[in-house]
Amino acid sequence: MRVMKNIMVPMNDGVKLATDIYTPENMTTGPVLIARTPYNKDFMDEHVMKFAEHGYIVIVQDVRGRYSSEGKFNPHAHEKEDGLTNIQWINAQKWCNGHIGTFGASYLGGTQWLTAVNNPEGLDAMITEVTFDDTYEGMTYQSGAKILHDLRWAAASIIPDAVRRAEEETGIKETRPLPDVDTVLEALPMAAHPMMDDYGLFYKEWLANNTQGDYWKKTAPNQGYDNVHVPVLNISGWYDIFVPSTLRNYMGMKKEGPTEEVRNNQYLIMGPWTHMNFTGVFPEIDYGEQASSLNMGLMDIKLRWYDKWMKGLDVVPMPTHVKVFVMGANRWQDEEDWPIPRTEYKPYYIDSKGKANSSSGDGRLSTTEPVSSNNEHVDTYTYDPLEPTPTVGGQVILPGENAMGPRDQQEMEKRSDVLVYTTEPLDKDVEVIGPVTMHLYASTKTLDTDFTAKLVDVNPDGRAFLLTDGIVRGRFREGTDEEVLLTPDTVYEFVIDMGATANLFKKGHQIRLEIASANFPKFNRNSNTGGDIPNEKAEEYRTTINSVYHSKLYPSKLILPITN
Repeated sequence: MRVMKNIMVPMNDGVKLATDIYTPENMTTGPVLIARTPYNKDFMDEHVMKFAEHGYIVIVQDVRGRYSSEGKFNPHAHEKEDGLTNIQWINAQKWCNGHIGTFGASYLGGTQWLTAVNNPEGLDAMITEVTFDDTYEGMTYQSGAKILHDLRWAAASIIPDAVRRAEEETGIKETRPLPDVDTVLEALPMAAHPMMDDYGLFYKEWLANNTQGDYWKKTAPNQGYDNVHVPVLNISGWYDIFVPSTLRNYMGMKKEGPTEEVRNNQYLIMGPWTHMNFTGVFPEIDYGEQASSLNMGLMDIKLRWYDKWMKGLDVVPMPTHVKVFVMGANRWQDEEDWPIPRTEYKPYYIDSKGKANSSSGDGRLSTTEPVSSNNEHVDTYTYDPLEPTPTVGGQVILPGENAMGPRDQQEMEKRSDVLVYTTEPLDKDVEVIGPVTMHLYASTKTLDTDFTAKLVDVNPDGRAFLLTDGIVRGRFREGTDEEVLLTPDTVYEFVIDMGATANLFKKGHQIRLEIASANFPKFNRNSNTGGDIPNEKAEEYRTTINSVYHSKLYPSKLILPITN
């Protein structure tokens, strides 16, 4: 193929974005696939070669303010206008036949959505992978708690190039060492590293805007579904940070797409994958040969997708609209929609039997609704934000090779600040595919605290593998658009969105629920003061006592989507 490097494409304000063009040999005009990236266009993956070999002109562009492009980088802020201008420029080139598609993962998925909400002429199809639907919920915050993967992202992925650019512009060498990711995540006050002030001011803005509102809506794809006129293939994994976001993008377009044709051509693939690992192989679990994206033919699906929508070929990308990998069963399953229409939402109650009154909360989980009105059925634990319950695997991007995915929770469950509730060994298989929710009746001694919930599959040998989890920040229990502090010693019903999963709990396994008040550093720690958490120093943080209730009056329950 022919390669043209660093073509400077002008934006409406005169800023020029560095663009590489890969053209199949002997092609003079053809369909175009675009990826716009903040991660350096010179390091694109196999998609560029595969797509070009398959008869597509491939465009890879550094977004504004990154690597070889001009301008100042402000995450997501310019992607709507720049994405539209870029497509208009491509449409004007003689080598473009008027058929355009987009591709890319994570931030590159966001650049696709924020371009598509403009309904640009010529855009035929998108494939968005492991990406967000909302720049507040699910990307920067979750139910009011600050997600810290973006702090890791700022320190590891954004600041190094920002430093390089500043040195080139000023001629002054930066003498301070780049921020260490672990140090940045541990720092109190949050984002206290001096380089954040010089190279990451956008992150300080994110901390200051801790409620849902207009600040976030300007860059949220879900605000523009009704103007996205193309079929979308959404791809993610059960251990990706954007599981709920991917599902909401699919469901949002099915509901709000501007035409029936668009609504009927939304597709979804969910594998046993993380944000960056599509093999299905983890240190403690291997989901089998067909779990990998390579063996299940994901690239072939992508090629057929573009061939159908951009070349008009009579091909079928997928047999159904939804393809999910069911962990435990270790198989792919084709479905017509999400959530799966046959789903039964079944409550599993925290049971007062067993050791449920002990300080360890080593209690039972049962499908039997509590009948006792004795409100002494309560489990109590101490939450110390300076010794928070640690993150062990799950839907995260954190330092450490084994930090993501289905990790064994047994050691973490021994902590005194973790309550554990488990069913009896199952007498038959239980298939759980869909959204998971916790209704938790709880109280605290302070003005604010967090409650977390984890769904765990317990093997007969005792290994306890995390499936999905969630959190709620007390002050946001009524919604994320306004803070309402708690009244100490008052029992509230906290609804915890635990994301979604697809898992077969096999006969002999047990379903486990874990309750705590931290999942750090997946989420920032709640100081328990009711104050301005991002700006509080360590000495201002307070220990509190939290209580979980389970009785007829306070029926704390886990809601599981049963599909068998």
